[in-house]
Amino acid sequence: MAANRKGRTAERGRPSSPSKHVSANSSKTDLKAFINSSPIHELKLQICDIGRRLWQRAYVDGNGGNIAIRVAKDLALCTPTLVSKGFMKPEDLCLVDLEGTQLYGCKERTSEILMHLQIMKRQPRAVASVHCHPPYGTGFALAGVEPPTGMVSEFELFVSAAIAPYRTPGTPELGQLVAGLVDKHNTILMANHGVVAWSHNNVEDAYFKIEILEACCRTVLVASQLGKPLKTMTPAQLQGLLKIKRRLGIPDPRFGLKDTRFGNTARPTAEPGCR
Repeated sequence: MAANRKGRTAERGRPSSPSKHVSANSSKTDLKAFINSSPIHELKLQICDIGRRLWQRAYVDGNGGNIAIRVAKDLALCTPTLVSKGFMKPEDLCLVDLEGTQLYGCKERTSEILMHLQIMKRQPRAVASVHCHPPYGTGFALAGVEPPTGMVSEFELFVSAAIAPYRTPGTPELGQLVAGLVDKHNTILMANHGVVAWSHNNVEDAYFKIEILEACCRTVLVASQLGKPLKTMTPAQLQGLLKIKRRLGIPDPRFGLKDTRFGNTARPTAEPGCR
């Protein structure tokens, strides 16, 4: 029984076998059957669940934030625009192709879907992505300060963060800047905007990246107010965590570097080149 539960957990957020037979070029009848199938309904429920958790933790405000899951080679399921993430229903969700064209759904797809799709196109391992506005993480983004490394072990194990310069939300330009960072980072702080995280596992794992980032930013801010120098891990201790991180399949630009101490102080934000 435990093994079965573990197997189901590992597959949570992943599309099931019907995705092998459906594409953006499928007929309307096939797409309707696909979007209403049991495996896709389960993914819809997961997106709604994550949306409620984002709203309950005040990681989103108004109708802000958006979520996407890749459900086929050229198809993604995403949240609608102008709907609170705390009150979405499965029937509100939208099916789009990888160019952002809406193929199915009674509500209009999120205006920021292009960013999610550019992440997925740039990083084929990206199964799901979550965008929101957590106060502490967004605060670091507003200040142009990357969360310091070598301090919080959970952050080191599961998150690799970078800052993307500001561009108007929903534009291809912002998506390009974010996508230019996702080969080596799974969590991007967007200047004057918010945070987006992607996962190679499932949508809940992408959401976990947000929780871990937010906890790290809050913890560092609290610790910095105690009037004591913040203690950091030794290079050897950090290398031990990076070895585990690599085994977990999580990207990090420090892999292979002998000196992993960089990042304990703020680094200037630079516009990454988009290959």
